[in-house]
Amino acid sequence: MWRSAPAFGELLAGCQKSAVHLEMRDHYEDPDEAPRVAAWKAGHRPDPDDRASWWRPWLDMVAETVARGVVIRRARVVSEPVSEYTRYLYDGTFTNVAAGEQIRWLARRKASDLALPGNDFWLFDDSLVRFGYFSGEGAYLGDEVTDEPSVAKLCADAFEGVWTRATPHAEYRI
Repeated sequence: MWRSAPAFGELLAGCQKSAVHLEMRDHYEDPDEAPRVAAWKAGHRPDPDDRASWWRPWLDMVAETVARGVVIRRARVVSEPVSEYTRYLYDGTFTNVAAGEQIRWLARRKASDLALPGNDFWLFDDSLVRFGYFSGEGAYLGDEVTDEPSVAKLCADAFEGVWTRATPHAEYRI
């Protein structure tokens, strides 16, 4: 069954063992993120020693979820050379890793023979999928969730296909 997605925090709070996220866009246009992107463009970089200044409340939610024993993995399929926005993501990814996320990067050209869904998604406990919808310019348009087993399997297989080929963040260079 397809339905509007509950708040993301609720989905993560209900997660018991795993949450995986596949990102396939080279740019996202999030108004809440715009000040951080602008600061990055002006030369600001997150200070590894100043955790209080990092992206809140997201990183707190990740750390709390990982502390409960949930494994959170994120894979990013990116065009190379990377976009300016991907450089921004890359420069701040160490904060996600410090919060407990496992993150890998895959060059889009290495994904050509993988069957991937048409939209970014989160998969919770291998059974609930939250698809995120974006405009061509990267503006968030909404999301839906489904617990259809065939859709969950498609997303699980797609994520694992990307994950096995992708480079861990600590080894990936842009």
